[in-house]
Amino acid sequence: MVKTALQSFTQNVRSQWGPLTSELAGFCQRQMEELLEASPREAWLAALNANQPASEELYRDADHGFVLLAHAEQAGLYRPPHDHGRSWVLYGIQQGEIEMGTYARVEGEDGDVRLVKRNTKLVRAGEVQLYLPGDIHDTRCISDSALLFRFTERDLRVEDRQHRRLTRYVEQNGIWTTEQTSA
Repeated sequence: MVKTALQSFTQNVRSQWGPLTSELAGFCQRQMEELLEASPREAWLAALNANQPASEELYRDADHGFVLLAHAEQAGLYRPPHDHGRSWVLYGIQQGEIEMGTYARVEGEDGDVRLVKRNTKLVRAGEVQLYLPGDIHDTRCISDSALLFRFTERDLRVEDRQHRRLTRYVEQNGIWTTEQTSA
């Protein structure tokens, strides 16, 4: 039986899984690039294209905990600056274009936190973007629609809701800051 691109991705990542290293991140990035080349005739990808889910889990590894999700986004959808706690994350663009900005967190002498934007990158179909633990970024769908895959080292819902390790930023008077600072 011929493996789908999704099966190849998950099996290959499982076979090399371990603690975060440059080699593992690079390996997973190459695997994501191959996943992005999947034929739209593969049943799992055809279903995503037909259903356009806001979020759909494609794979969850019971042994290692990593998760692969698909997200269909529409023009203008903006996700404000955030980090992924202790997790590292890969975004792969299957269709469309997503603008991704990166930020540095700066703390003033008074303890107030603000973000300083480093850069903005246009990530196109077939491209992958890596964010390491603590990296802060935002996303905006700039094409009519986009389909992206998000691979996370661990379940971010658990990181966020149970452990409170993700940080989301809010805009106050033109400055991105933490919710605690803006109160």
